[in-house]
Amino acid sequence: MRVAEVIGTVTLSKVHPSLIGARWIIGVPCSLQALKKQGPGDGEDLVIFDGVGAGLGARVGFSEGGEGAAPFYPEKKPVDAYAALILDNLEIDPRF
Repeated sequence: MRVAEVIGTVTLSKVHPSLIGARWIIGVPCSLQALKKQGPGDGEDLVIFDGVGAGLGARVGFSEGGEGAAPFYPEKKPVDAYAALILDNLEIDPRF
């Protein structure tokens, strides 16, 4: 699981039938360095299926690839990234 900062939403004019009603967010992944500084995300933006109702500026935990589609098992859906949680607080062990 990785952490991303929500910077926007996506609106689709056409959607795969299995994803009708889905909510999509744009997230910027955060490196460990960015998380330590409590700064903005510093990765490459990506579109994430929003399973938690995250708002702008929220930090979300998301999974990618096969793990990103796992919440829908046994259904098959064309999802590559899935936000499973909203982070209220994050503490990083100083040893890392």
